[in-house]
Amino acid sequence: MQGVQDASTREITFDFSGKTALVTGATKGIGRDVALAFAEAGCSIAATGRNPEALATLAAEIEAKGVECFTFKADLANVEDCLRMAEFFLRETGGIDILINNAGTSFPERIIDLEVQHWDTTIAVNLRAPVLVTKIIASHMMEKKKGTIVNISSNAGVAGIEEHAAYCASKFGLLGLTKVMAVELGPFNIRVNAVAPTVVLTPMGTEVWGDPAKADPVKARIPLGRFAYPKEVTAVVLFLASDASSMIHGETVLIDGGVNAKLY
Repeated sequence: MQGVQDASTREITFDFSGKTALVTGATKGIGRDVALAFAEAGCSIAATGRNPEALATLAAEIEAKGVECFTFKADLANVEDCLRMAEFFLRETGGIDILINNAGTSFPERIIDLEVQHWDTTIAVNLRAPVLVTKIIASHMMEKKKGTIVNISSNAGVAGIEEHAAYCASKFGLLGLTKVMAVELGPFNIRVNAVAPTVVLTPMGTEVWGDPAKADPVKARIPLGRFAYPKEVTAVVLFLASDASSMIHGETVLIDGGVNAKLY
């Protein structure tokens, strides 16, 4: 379909020259696409992830675009890793202008089969880590009285999904956290927003949802009849981080093809 192809390749440009963006979970999926797009727009990148080889590969791609890339290997389920990572990037970069709280994890399982460790890890990575990283980064933004934060939530943050109790709880919580961040940080000229995508066709998303028997019933509930491409999420993230959205604050942008516009 021509329209779908256009959506997957459409380019939207921004200019972030002279700024630095910290992207968590930057080595794959949405985080990787966001980091590369910011770099393409002239932004220096502070990238964190758990895989040092993937970080090195990402850094090489970013630096090939003519901007700096700082990396730090961290497991965001670990409190000390979160704090050390944020403090390291502040020291090395001289300041973070844009924070993208993207890192996330999920362990699909029914509530009656739920493993406590899976619950704890999901909440730690998806909800506690954004709080801890923001605590450090926003303190510096407050001194400058400027900054933008975008939290990557999900449609699982606005509606329940079977076998996703911990994931939904964490993403609902992240949207609530976005509101509190907006209230507390807004007076310091720090804007905070969130995005909530439907299924996104990252390499992992394509693998999980590649079977039409599984995907088609879900697509049938989406008025646009398809899933999202990474660039469609990235474009909204860059918009929310840019001056083009200077009066948008404390909001959640649904990137869902209209699925939440339908009652039945």
